Amino acid sequence: MGHRRQNIDDAVKLLNKNGINVTKVSNPLETKPIGGIAQAHFLNGVLAAETKLTPKKLLHQIKIIEQQMGRVKYLKNGPRPIDIDILLYGNLKIKTDNLNIPHPEIKKRKFVREPLLQIAPGLKIS
Repeated sequence: MGHRRQNIDDAVKLLNKNGINVTKVSNPLETKPIGGIAQAHFLNGVLAAETKLTPKKLLHQIKIIEQQMGRVKYLKNGPRPIDIDILLYGNLKIKTDNLNIPHPEIKKRKFVREPLLQIAPGLKIS
């Protein structure tokens, strides 16, 4: 929602200000929304970052940033100004009610795979 490219730039700035050092950002990729809800196309991208935050604390900080940017969860796959997911965290594997690493949809979503491989060309997605 809103100014999509600016939302991405603003999210990167907020990540950098909150203990998440963004080191690479993919080119944006425009895609149709999934989930059957009529809405504008999405602008997707992937970034690499370094942090001393644990995965749980990283997720918490990401949710705060999403809220600061105006995200309100009221409709699954509905319109939103920003959606930040943790795809990978080093080689960690985590499966809880709130956090799955690696993200279970990486292989299924071209709009995730393409930008991910752009910033990490030799990455093997298992």
